[in-house]
Amino acid sequence: MCAEEVTSISGVDGPKDVADRQLDALLERLDRLTAELQGLNRRLDSGENLAPIVRELALLNESLQALAYASLGQQGPQVRRRRAG
Repeated sequence: MCAEEVTSISGVDGPKDVADRQLDALLERLDRLTAELQGLNRRLDSGENLAPIVRELALLNESLQALAYASLGQQGPQVRRRRAG
C-alpha cells in the first residue's frame, strides 16, 4: 500500500462527514440539555406558588405560639437557662 492510497470506511466520505456527525451528536446533546433545563425551570417556577402557603404557615405558627402563651395565664413560661462557663 503506497502513501497515496486511502482506504475509506463505507458510509464515511471523509473528514467533513465525520465532523458533520460529531456536530449532529453535539447538537442533539445540547437539545437534550435544553429540554432538561426547561423542565428544571418549570419546577422552580411552580415553587413560587408555594410562597403564599409558606406565609400562611408562618402566621399559623405565630398564632399557635400566642395561644400557647395565653393558655399559661399570668405566669410566664418557666425557662431554665444554662449557665455559661
